[in-house]
Amino acid sequence: MSASIIDGRLVASVFRDAVRKDVEHWVNSGNRPPKLQVVLVGDNPSSHTYVRAKAKACLEVGIESDTLILPDTISDKELKGIVRDFNQDEGTDGILVQLPLPNHIAPMSVIESIDFRKDVDGFHPMNVGRLAVGQPAFRSCTPAGIVELMKYYSIATKGKHAVVVGASNIVGTPMSIILSREHDSETGKATTTICHKYTKDLTKHTISADIIVVGVGTPNLITGQMVKEGVIVIDVGMNRVADNKAPKGYRLVGDCEYETVAEKASWITPVPGGVGPMTVAMLMKNTLLAAKKSIYPE
Repeated sequence: MSASIIDGRLVASVFRDAVRKDVEHWVNSGNRPPKLQVVLVGDNPSSHTYVRAKAKACLEVGIESDTLILPDTISDKELKGIVRDFNQDEGTDGILVQLPLPNHIAPMSVIESIDFRKDVDGFHPMNVGRLAVGQPAFRSCTPAGIVELMKYYSIATKGKHAVVVGASNIVGTPMSIILSREHDSETGKATTTICHKYTKDLTKHTISADIIVVGVGTPNLITGQMVKEGVIVIDVGMNRVADNKAPKGYRLVGDCEYETVAEKASWITPVPGGVGPMTVAMLMKNTLLAAKKSIYPE
């Protein structure tokens, strides 16, 4: 068996086009364009790359964006004060504080300072809690993007055994909630196991999985020997591995050993070009929803 590709770039393009048309209709109906405010602390190169990609995506769909770059010496109190100012700004619909933050700043403390009605990342405890009990909420963008990929490729979850490897607040935990939820007819009703890279005998769990979602930041953690024939694999990992033959001296790989896993999987996301583009597309969708107050009506 050779796996079929879950093409995140293709689906993200379709999704962004739909958001662009929705934004255009929203503006033509007499509303101002949605606005995303990004707060970037420090000079982490990866963070700057991600923020530029988000700004480009905003431009493509008609969403206004602004990035405030702050020194990594800023205090926790000062940063939260800036966030609260944006909370009060009626012209700002979505607020995104780019992670990671400097070590002296507690990320959850900053996330909690964001108005949950403007939390387009979907990280605020209010949004995570509402997601857990099946109420309307901003979904964390990566899990939300995975859901849209599954819908696009008609990947059923009902009655399947799903194994989520990685229990982060950003990916693993919300993904496990979505997969296991009883009342979600499209991407729920799966028997869901949560593992991480420290799980003893990880293969015992992955080998029986119908669906594997992995996001732990460990290159090639999941190999072909750890999965069964026909498994569906969603690889959230994005790791730099040294490669002298590559133009930049490195290549990007996921948390799966792609070649061996793809030989047995029925569907698999490539890295790059799988989940990543969908994460940005869902940020656009959340920002539009925030502007329209679709999740939290006034």
